[in-house]
Amino acid sequence: MSDPPGADESSRDPEEAGAPVPDSVPPVTLSPVLETNEGLSAADLRDTWMMLTRDERLEGFRLLPRSDAEDFFLGLPARDTAEILIGLPRDEQRAWMRLLPPDDAADLIQEAPPADKERLLGLLDGPTRKEVNALLAYAEDAAGGLMNPRFARIRLEATADEAISYLRRQARGLETIYSVYVLDDQQRLCGVVSLRELFVAPPNKPVEDIMLTHVVSVREDQDQEAVSRIFAQHGLSAIPVVDADNRVKGVVTVDDIVDVVDEEATEDIQKVGGMEALGAPYMKIAFGQMLKKRGGWLAALFLGETLTATAMSHFEGEIARAVVLALFVPLIISSGGNSGSQATTLVIRAMALGEVQLRDWWPVIRRELAAGVALGTLLGTIGLFRILAWQAVSPMYGPHYLLIAITVFASLIGVVTFGTTVGSLLPFILRRLGLDPASASAPFVATLVDVTGLVIYFSVASVVLRGTLL
Repeated sequence: MSDPPGADESSRDPEEAGAPVPDSVPPVTLSPVLETNEGLSAADLRDTWMMLTRDERLEGFRLLPRSDAEDFFLGLPARDTAEILIGLPRDEQRAWMRLLPPDDAADLIQEAPPADKERLLGLLDGPTRKEVNALLAYAEDAAGGLMNPRFARIRLEATADEAISYLRRQARGLETIYSVYVLDDQQRLCGVVSLRELFVAPPNKPVEDIMLTHVVSVREDQDQEAVSRIFAQHGLSAIPVVDADNRVKGVVTVDDIVDVVDEEATEDIQKVGGMEALGAPYMKIAFGQMLKKRGGWLAALFLGETLTATAMSHFEGEIARAVVLALFVPLIISSGGNSGSQATTLVIRAMALGEVQLRDWWPVIRRELAAGVALGTLLGTIGLFRILAWQAVSPMYGPHYLLIAITVFASLIGVVTFGTTVGSLLPFILRRLGLDPASASAPFVATLVDVTGLVIYFSVASVVLRGTLL
């Protein structure tokens, strides 16, 4: 049985790899944030990490004992790992770079400035560099870009005792050994066996008789969001990544998916808020880049809102004859926008969790249509009684206040129903067009409903108040 490529070299201690490792931390000048923490621990640094500047983070990291620093370094996000590594003296960078497993090293290189990518890649030993280059060839948001090529594998014809001996030799360099994948001589996935099953099996029992043949796997080009849903559905700690011929290329572990879920949720929330996804932490993104990502959507929404002025100018005559109608314009359009924003947010989130598929569009529309009528009736009733109560206290709506109340009541039902229907339909339309449903942001839906809400309101008013105020 041949060892997985790169397993031995990558698992060696950095000192054995020929890289210098400082015996003691060189003296540094403490910043005000860290000067009270001369006995700094990894927990202290982790608690204050987000409040520290780049230089303060580097100072704090170099104050940590070596063993704590290694654990802390391996637990950082790729962006922060790259920041720390590049800030260290060059004669120390090789040792820290070689601590990283191939998938983390690939993530670090992707986050590094373009000028440093090749140099950092050159710090790796030959086999690891080959593995990292293979990972960098995948899309960053694909399963292949997330996987670690070092995983627990055994031959189909091996016995339980042979498998345990092999895993004992290779365990240090593997991502996880709790799930052991059984491969044929072409590296195709045949089954999976747990480490526990290997230990309790008779020593000479073939692995083929122990393994489970039904294995949940993902394709190497599968989107990371789909991979995260598979983890959630099956409750697994690791999933093998296979190519079109069912050959195992690596393994994705649940700790990789935690970062993916956080990243995807952040992108969706930012898009639903009416902007492009920033793609970087708020305090790290360049100010000009942030303005660019926010300004485009704001300009588009502003141009959309100008249509409200066009709609109101169309009903200028009705407003002139019944100025009281203008009092309820903000009430009507905000209710429609709010209901549409609710609906689109619910549907987008349901899509992200896999609760709703494209084929479910009609049941969702029917559900939101009914919800719109019910919610519109609720708001309309509140509006009607508000007008009647105000009129009883201070007659400000004139002798035809009852007709005005009916107009507001009917308009709210129509506008809220339209808002929930459109808000729930837009994500399906975008998904059908191959776009991100999160682009159907709440502000976008609100803008659309504002314009149509005015048309609905004044159309209802022209019917109800014809022959009286109009």
